[in-house]
Amino acid sequence: MTQALEDYLKTASILASENNGEVRLTDIASRLSVSKPSAFTALKVLEGRGLVEHRRYRAVRLTKAGHKEAAEIRGRYTLLLAFFRRVIGVSAANAEKDACLLEHHLSPETIGRIKALVQE
Repeated sequence: MTQALEDYLKTASILASENNGEVRLTDIASRLSVSKPSAFTALKVLEGRGLVEHRRYRAVRLTKAGHKEAAEIRGRYTLLLAFFRRVIGVSAANAEKDACLLEHHLSPETIGRIKALVQE
């Protein structure tokens, strides 16, 4: 899955947790600073992969597989954020930006090593 699609899925998951499961296309587009047509196209791809359900003018819902994938993405982000802030002392703003960039590119081995450092 591409970085952009992971960002859409993660954003849908975050919005669902903030809004009692209610996620609107407009909110996803706004949070990611993209157009509604761009968000719609991404959601169609995620829907094709069985990660979300979306009917036009209705709420977006993550499927069971979507929740699982989003939890993994959010977990990597949270882990990296903790590593940057607590272990190496990066500023909050840079930690958030860097965690968002790296969550998509690190190998499971590297994530595992970082996890071990954060949990010490």
